[in-house]
Amino acid sequence: MSLRKFSLFVLIYNVLVILIGALVRATGSGAGCGSHWPTCNGQVIPTSPQLETMIEFSHRITSGLTIIFVLLLFIWVFRMYEKKSKVRLAALFVLIFIIFEALIGAGLVLFELTGENSSLTRATVIALHLVNTFLLLGSNALLYEWISDGEPKKLLINRNARQLFILIFILFLLLGASGAITALGDTLFPAASLSEGIEQDFSGENFLLQLRIYHPIFAVFIGLGLFIIYNNFLKKSKNQRLNIYSRYLAGLFLLQLFLGVFNVILLAPIWMQLIHLLLADIVWIIFILWINQIVFYGLSASSPGKPLSP
Repeated sequence: MSLRKFSLFVLIYNVLVILIGALVRATGSGAGCGSHWPTCNGQVIPTSPQLETMIEFSHRITSGLTIIFVLLLFIWVFRMYEKKSKVRLAALFVLIFIIFEALIGAGLVLFELTGENSSLTRATVIALHLVNTFLLLGSNALLYEWISDGEPKKLLINRNARQLFILIFILFLLLGASGAITALGDTLFPAASLSEGIEQDFSGENFLLQLRIYHPIFAVFIGLGLFIIYNNFLKKSKNQRLNIYSRYLAGLFLLQLFLGVFNVILLAPIWMQLIHLLLADIVWIIFILWINQIVFYGLSASSPGKPLSP
């Protein structure tokens, strides 16, 4: 297997592990191994496990494997690329973020921020967990892109444009964080009907319910922002790779908005939560690659490597 294919494998595998982690949260299985870490209920391999224990233990096994995969990827990159290489830097960030991912997961267990815990601390850590997850996937996506096409040389946008894209980048992270908090609220306070769910949002019963309303608002405003950026700056781009990413980003973002509506109407079943998260991860990855094209390759020159097919 080539380094390029291995970096893509690690990216796809990380998405899978993220979905398993969401399954742990959605099924309330976070306390399946008690407050023990890295052991499970004080055992290396649990005996006679309950379903919740099996789900949590499976997540720990897959998470442990991804750390090994990332470490192998990091070593491989550092052996192939010279110092000050952007590919090396991307691999380093993938390693850093996967370590943070493991530490945050361990903290959730050790401080008992699982199960029915609905504290502000848990909501904060869950939001930070999602932000770190996005940064991990973004670094991994750039690593794959730069290994495939060659690392970029210099920035091709001015200071004002950089500030604009930093802002939209931060807003995207806030959207993801608010989505994580919304999903936690849906898990801990399930509604029996759509009308009951709406009543919960304005009842003041718990801050998690009150925060749910902000996630779709963030999504709509970010969607409008992306449309304005495209319509005013990117519409006449001659960069084929950028144009393809723009179409993917627009189409999948709209699909994600519709899935969000269906998620609310269907009262957030677990399967829909997983689909919604999967698409969120894909949208984020394409968003990062879209920014990469704008920042390093510009609107007129084609990016290196073979053109992508729409």
